[in-house]
Amino acid sequence: MRIAVMKETHLGEKRVPLIPLTADKLVKLGAELVIESGLGLSCRFADADYEKVGAMVSSSRNEMLQSADIVLRLRKPPVEEVELMRKDCIHISYLDPFNEAELVELLRRTEISAISLEMIPRSTLAQKMDVLSSQANLGGYAAVILGAEHLDKIFPMMTTPAGTIKPARVFIIGVGVAGLQAIATAKRLGAVVEAFDTRPVVEEQVKSLGAKFVKIDLGETGQTKDGYAKALTPEQLALQKEGMAKACAKADVVITTAQLFGRPAPRIIDNKMLAEMRPGSVVIDMAVETGGNVEGSELDKITEINGVRVVGFGNLPGRFAETASQMYSANLGNFVEHFWDKEQKTFHLNCNDEIMKGALITHKGEIVSEMYKSIINK
Repeated sequence: MRIAVMKETHLGEKRVPLIPLTADKLVKLGAELVIESGLGLSCRFADADYEKVGAMVSSSRNEMLQSADIVLRLRKPPVEEVELMRKDCIHISYLDPFNEAELVELLRRTEISAISLEMIPRSTLAQKMDVLSSQANLGGYAAVILGAEHLDKIFPMMTTPAGTIKPARVFIIGVGVAGLQAIATAKRLGAVVEAFDTRPVVEEQVKSLGAKFVKIDLGETGQTKDGYAKALTPEQLALQKEGMAKACAKADVVITTAQLFGRPAPRIIDNKMLAEMRPGSVVIDMAVETGGNVEGSELDKITEINGVRVVGFGNLPGRFAETASQMYSANLGNFVEHFWDKEQKTFHLNCNDEIMKGALITHKGEIVSEMYKSIINK
C-alpha cells in the first residue's frame, strides 16, 4: 500500500507531519512510503534521514498525489490538490471540517475517504492518537512563555539586597489540556496561579498543580461525553464575566483557552474587563484562530487596549516545531498502526470501529460523520 506524505505549504508552518522515527515504523509495517523532498527540513530532518529507514523521496508533488492509496499531512489539503487524488484514496490530516463545508463537499464529490484527526474521540484507547491534546499541551506551555516574554515583570519571587520582588499573578481561564499545562508551566516559573473553568469537576486537578480554583456560582453546568465544556446560557455568561473580572483585575497575565467544539470561541473578556486590569498587564488569547475569547484581539498581532497588551498569536504549538512534530508524528503513526492489517500489509478502513466512526468525515461519495451532520445542519 502506497503512503504519500506531503510537505506543508501553509505560510509560516514549521511543523512536519512525519519524522524519520515514525517513517521507520510505517516501513516496518509493510507500507510503501514516499515522502516529498524537503519534508522535514524545517525541523532539520534531511531527505537522507528518511531514506535511511526505507522511505522513498519524490520531488513530484502531483505524481505523489495521483498514485497514493493514503495521503498523510498536517493541515487540510488545498482545494486544487483534492482533485488530483484517486477515487477511494484515504486522506488523513487536520481538516477543520466545521469551518470548511466547501472542502468537505469536494472530498465527498471526489469520493475521497477523508479522516479528520481533530474528530478522534477522547477515549482511553484513542489517547495515543489524540492530536488535539498533544498540540494543545504545547499550546498551553507556549502561552505562558509568551506571557512571561511580554510582561515587564519577572514571574518568580526574589529576595535581593534591593528588596523583595513579589511574584507575578497569572489567571488561566479554561482548564482543559492547554489550561492544565499552562498552570503547571506558570507554577514552575514561580508565579502565583489562579484558574477558572465552568466545570467544577476540574477543581481537584487545579489544586493538585498548586493553583487556586476560582469559584463562580453559575448554577448547573457540565461537560460533553468527550470532556468539552457545554455552552453557557446568557445569564450564566453574565455571572461568569462578573466573577472573572475580579480575578483579571488582580492578574499580571491572563491566559484564555476557552473553545467550543465545532463553534466559534466564546467571547469572555470584553473592553470593560480590560479597562479594569492594571496597565502593563498581558492577555494571551489562545482561541484567536476560532474567533477569539478577547474583544479586540487580532490574529498574529499584539494589540494594546487600555494599556493592556493583548497577544493574539496563532499556531502556538508551531513555535516549538520540533517537539510539536515529534508528537503529531507519533499520534499519526499510532493511528495508522491501529488500523493496519499486518498480514495483508494494508490499511483497513473499519467503519464499525468507534475511533474511525468519530474521525471519518466522507467515504464512498457520502458524508458519514453523524457529529458533522448534526452540527452543520443546525
